[in-house]
Amino acid sequence: MTQLAIVQTAPVFLDKIKTIELAVTKVEEAANQGAELVVFTEAFIPGYPAWVWRLRPGGDWNLCEALHARLLDNAVNMESDDLTPLYQVAKKCQLTIVCGIEDRESQLGRATLYNTVITIGPDGTLLNRHRKLMPTNPERMVWGFGDASGLKVVDSPAGRIGALLCWESYMPLARYALYAQGVELYIAPTYDSGDDWISSLQHIAREGCCWVVGCGNLMRGKDIPDDFPEKEKLYPDADEWINPGDSVVIAPGGEIVAGPLRKEEGILFCNIDLDRVGIAKRALDVTGHYSRPDIFQLHVNTQPQSPIKFG
Repeated sequence: MTQLAIVQTAPVFLDKIKTIELAVTKVEEAANQGAELVVFTEAFIPGYPAWVWRLRPGGDWNLCEALHARLLDNAVNMESDDLTPLYQVAKKCQLTIVCGIEDRESQLGRATLYNTVITIGPDGTLLNRHRKLMPTNPERMVWGFGDASGLKVVDSPAGRIGALLCWESYMPLARYALYAQGVELYIAPTYDSGDDWISSLQHIAREGCCWVVGCGNLMRGKDIPDDFPEKEKLYPDADEWINPGDSVVIAPGGEIVAGPLRKEEGILFCNIDLDRVGIAKRALDVTGHYSRPDIFQLHVNTQPQSPIKFG
């Protein structure tokens, strides 16, 4: 058995340092209750740019600039020591962490942001970094396109972990790439919520015969800082649920076994029996005995993409 903990809490919105401190505290809290795998939501550090769903696309230019500047200043530079506290707490508590971050590119233009999910092993090292392949609709005004260099399933003491961000889970070929790598714990950090989203995750658990972990964003109007530009226009109601969370754990086959945690802050715990993955695939293994490679094949370009090559 693997003890899973999904952290459903609001970040210290647009404050990288304080949100990382909050994440460390939550990891320690989960570890004290026996967690071996701790999961945070999409863009948890320093928070999902929810304003993209309320601003007029292509309009409100000055406001968009002000908000983007703040997001850029608080994004994670993975070439720096920004995430050192998270690496250290993973090693101290001997557990695996999956966490969504705003990832600032630091090699070329040094100003593009990516919606990224990282996996940290219990030895305090980075196991994988996956950048969202296709930002959804107005998200493209904030994030660049990731590549498949991080479209990986990685081994950990908690099981074989793969992660897709939010509506990447609606991309059948991306899902298939994880199934083909033997994913046991399919992690889905997301800004989406509601019964339709949860039913999609149940389908993935049936299709992939894997555990599906949905970790949702939680945010109320009161979680928006007072100095947020034009807060009174975009988020006038402190009690409004901007996002209700809906974190959930689904067993191979589609049964909901924990959650959904809705309109509530907390840590959702669940014991994961990895043996159920193999048993579920007796009848259906979509990349094994239920595949037809003589008819269908998927090619995945896992090379890092770059607009320039030197040398």
